[in-house]
Amino acid sequence: METRSAAKKRKLLIFYNQKDQVDDDDESEKSNRSRSIDRISDLPDAVLHHILFLLPIKTVAQTSVLSKRWRSIWSSFPDLDFTTLTRAPTKPHSSSSSKSLSQNSKETDFITQVLTLRDKHSDIRILRFGSRLSFSRLNGLIRLAIRRNVQELDVEVATEDYFNFPRCVIASDSLRIFKLKSRYPGFRLPPSSVMTSGFKSLHSLSLSRIVLYNQPSLFDMFGESAFPMLKKLSLDACFGLKYLRIGCRALEDLTLENCFQLQGLDVLGGKLERLRIVRCFDAYADKSWVKIDGPRLRIILWENNAITDSSSLDNLSSLQEASIGFFLLQEDISVAKLQSVSNLFMGLYHAHCLTLDTQCIEILSNSNYFAVYLHPFNNLKSLELHTGFNRSNVPGLACIFRSSPMLHTLTLNIINDYKIERRQWNKDLWEMSNSEEEKFWESQTQALKSFLQNLTVVKIQGFLECENEVSLAKFLLKHGKALEEMILCTGHCKARYSLQRQKIRSQMMGFSWASSNAKIAFH
Repeated sequence: METRSAAKKRKLLIFYNQKDQVDDDDESEKSNRSRSIDRISDLPDAVLHHILFLLPIKTVAQTSVLSKRWRSIWSSFPDLDFTTLTRAPTKPHSSSSSKSLSQNSKETDFITQVLTLRDKHSDIRILRFGSRLSFSRLNGLIRLAIRRNVQELDVEVATEDYFNFPRCVIASDSLRIFKLKSRYPGFRLPPSSVMTSGFKSLHSLSLSRIVLYNQPSLFDMFGESAFPMLKKLSLDACFGLKYLRIGCRALEDLTLENCFQLQGLDVLGGKLERLRIVRCFDAYADKSWVKIDGPRLRIILWENNAITDSSSLDNLSSLQEASIGFFLLQEDISVAKLQSVSNLFMGLYHAHCLTLDTQCIEILSNSNYFAVYLHPFNNLKSLELHTGFNRSNVPGLACIFRSSPMLHTLTLNIINDYKIERRQWNKDLWEMSNSEEEKFWESQTQALKSFLQNLTVVKIQGFLECENEVSLAKFLLKHGKALEEMILCTGHCKARYSLQRQKIRSQMMGFSWASSNAKIAFH
């Protein structure tokens, strides 16, 4: 027979089991209600716009069918990047031309529809597209964007014929960034007076493939009073451009590329901090020149440019980093151009980091080029040299070392051109002391005294243990008073040489004639 106590316990157990069941049912109902709530749609417009910007534009457009809320999000979407939809435009007469034209037409129609049906009260922050289309359609698209107060406009097009720069962008008060690139055949600029009358709010301008045969001189277009807010300017492939003057008072970053007919360049920038000139100047011009004045200029990248007849680099006291490379013709360099090279190097003497390409080393090494004088780089702490490291390059390297008395870090990037014969190494290289290269470096000991007293790190990329490389490495290890580390990044070698290399490295690690305690590492 059940006692009172047992009956009470049984009833309590039944009660708690029923309560747990009710609680479980409540939780399940709450969970179902939670699943039915659309929390994403409740996010602010700005957050949703940011998330959608990470998706392809076609996917973003498809969200408009979800609900009225998402239609509103799409019609007010501020960042329209159609480059995920359109392919890079090609020349009109390329293969499968008709099929490409049809595809581009559909893409252009879609862009036009999106811009036309936008919420009239929603401005465009970013518009990017690339297509092959007529100038009238291009101008129409840009006009639609300008009416929507576009802030960043990035256009890459190919057209049937040359077209005129779209003037509707000039008077825009909203435009901050404008990039126009013609794949083929190019576009013409309006007169300087028209260009300088607008762009009052523009911060960044990038133009590519400009046809300037009818106005080869741009002395007034980028003057001090033009483009008052412009901070970044990039000009690429300016056909017919011979003379250019840059003096925009707010400019901080200037890039000039592929201007092969350029004969005169004048850059005056009180706020300019970065200058990049690549593949420019007419190598066959009777007289070419460059003038640069930049008291705040921190970075100069001078790459594969023809040597001008005169160079003047003034007021570069803020210079931190410079990279210099030339394009050389087979003919001998004139005395005027050698003096121009000297003047260019002289203007860089404030630099803290310097990179020189193989052409610079060749100019400084050739016995006919001793007219080139290097002003001491007393602030230079890091030096990177690209060289084939032939025997003929050795004088040029010594010249640069003499001009770098306070250098801390030296990096040699050896270009291994197998068409150039280089004296091969042998297992006794680290023991021999009478090679011509070693005699030369030993003769430079006194002239390189300051250089050797401050050099702390040496890194040689493409080290093949050839005689020229070994002689320099031995010299630096022997006389480098402050040398702490030498890193030798070896290149590829035939399997039969691997054992000999190991012997050379063992000899090198165990030598006793060095004055430094440098750590030697092979990578």
